Parts: sequence; C-alpha cells; structure tokens
Amino acid sequence: MHTQTKFRLLVVRLGSMGDILHALPAVTALRLAHPAWEIGWVVEPRWQALLAAENPDQKTGAERGPSMPVVDRVHFASTRAWRRNPLSINTFTEIRALRRELRACGYDAALDLQGAIRSAVIARMAGCRRRIGEETPRERAACCLFTERVATRGAHVIEQDIELASAVAGDALTAVAPLLPVDPAAEAWCDTWCDALLATSGEQPLALINPGAGWGAKRWPVERYAAVAQGLVERGFRVLVNAGPGEEPLAEMIKNATADAAIPLMASLAQLIALTRRIALCIAGDTGPLHLASALGRPVVGIYGPTDPSRNGPYGTRAAVLRSPTSRRDHTRRAAPEAGLLTIAPEDVLRAADTLLAKENA
Repeated sequence: MHTQTKFRLLVVRLGSMGDILHALPAVTALRLAHPAWEIGWVVEPRWQALLAAENPDQKTGAERGPSMPVVDRVHFASTRAWRRNPLSINTFTEIRALRRELRACGYDAALDLQGAIRSAVIARMAGCRRRIGEETPRERAACCLFTERVATRGAHVIEQDIELASAVAGDALTAVAPLLPVDPAAEAWCDTWCDALLATSGEQPLALINPGAGWGAKRWPVERYAAVAQGLVERGFRVLVNAGPGEEPLAEMIKNATADAAIPLMASLAQLIALTRRIALCIAGDTGPLHLASALGRPVVGIYGPTDPSRNGPYGTRAAVLRSPTSRRDHTRRAAPEAGLLTIAPEDVLRAADTLLAKENA
C-alpha cells in the first residue's frame, strides 16, 4: 500500500457521461481509502457536473464536501473542440495553459481510465513519473505512453477500472457506490419543479425514460418508447421523457403519442442528477442517463443491442436488462437500429419493469 499522505493523483477520463460514471466507483474507492490524497481529474467541460457543482472556484481547487465529494481539483480539456480546430491559435493556447496548470500541481502519478491516445498524451503532459493504464487499452497505441501497464481481468468496465485504481497504490480495492455532487441550485430547482408537477396529479411515482442514444444502432424505436410510456401511465406513473441536445423531437413524439401524459424534460446535467435521485424507475438503452440512475441506486430497465451489458450494463443497483441472444457486440456507429434490438417489444419492457418493481416492493 502507498503510505505517502501527500500523494497527488491525476485521473484522466475526459468523457462521455456513461464512461465517467463507470470510472467514478474506482476513484471514489481511492478517495475513501486515502482521504488525505490530493486527487485531480481532467474532463471535458460539459461533464463538470458529474464531479463538482457549478462554481467558478472548483477549477482551481476547493475544500471537498457535498458539492465536490471525490476530487480536489477539476481540470478542463476541450478535446472535442480541439479536434474540430486542431491548428487554431485558441487550441494551442488552451493546450499550453492546461500543460502549465497540470505541471504546477506537481502530480505524482496519472491514472488513465480512458485508454485513448488523447488521454494518454494529457497524462504525459502532466509530467508524472508514473503513468498507469490498461495493458490493452481501447486505442492500443496509448499503452506506449504508460510507464505501468495493468492486465485487467474484470468483465465489467467498472471492475476493470477498480483493478487500475488498485494498481496506483497497491491497494486491494472493491467497487463502492460512486459519490456524485449535490448542487444546491439544481436541488432547489428540482424541488420546485417536482412540487408543481405533482400538485396536478397527486403523489405519483416518477418514471424517467430516455429514448435517445449515442448512435443509431443502440436506439430502440421511439414509437416503442411511446408504447412503454403509455403503459407506465396506465400503471400510475408520472412519466418524464429526458431529451438531450438534439433529442427534443423524440420527446415531443412520445408526448403526442400519449396525449400529453408523458412530459418532455430538458434539464441541465446538474438538474438531471437532482431529478434522478427522486425517480422510482428508469428505462433506457445503453446511455448516460441509464448509468446515472444506476450510479444513484435507482431501479433500471436496460434495453441493449450492439453493446454488451456484461461489460457496459447497469452495475450495483436493482436492474433488469433485455438483450436478444442474436445481438453481437459491435461498436460501429451505424445509423439503423441493430437487428437484435428490434426483437424487443414494448410488452417485454413493461413485463420486466413490473417484475423488477414487484421485487422492489416485496
């Protein structure tokens, strides 16, 4: 076990939402095992709310607490914008500023939980003598930038991240429930919004469905989500339809198909975290909102196709996962829904929800 109390660790996991949520149990385990360590995290700015409540002081460091429970410092890397404009002066300026910022912190080790070339380069920019990553990362060239390569054996990505975190200090860590920030402004918004919502319908349990997905092959047809929403309404739920950027038409289609019974939800990430704490059920594909509900211990029904739930499925919560035996793991960004995904019917999803909630209430 590493006994240096002033040990400074840099975590690199830039995105996406689900991947950050999968990394959080490992970093939370490190935090609980080593409360005196200084832990920084490099992330895309859009995902800050998963690590710290909105506060301009969080970037430069602040006292840990409910609004920033796991890390001491958040560093921003706008890698998506950098890729769009690789030769711009602004890109060079931001990269140089990040390098200075990371080196000024004097990190002793960097833990790359992304396994991409860009994350490995950022870990190296920090100037750490130790750079820990997976022996067979997602982008194989990334391992050339690691000084320590860990052979992981876990089936689920959370288990693999726990193995990587254990290698940082020689601890035998186990997965724990991730700590997510409590944003006072988002909590106040959620209290007001929920009170107004339920004032017109009584104390109905909230169900959250998320019809969008990162790419088309993972996206179950919206008309089937509408049928599930209608079934949940008939079961006494107040149904919310989460709509990320560009997904508003999906939510509107479900609203119209349910005669306005399902309510579109356009919320910030901090507000979505606050709201998810209050739901009784989440139904979605392999998406960030599903993994958020799982991280917060809410019951979930996952609808899976080309991604493997044994690696990317709900973890550490009460869950039912539907996946056709004909589906095969394939991360190709295809536009059309995967064939096996289309064998799952709304009745299958509602039946899984009924069984899951019956166990919940037993």
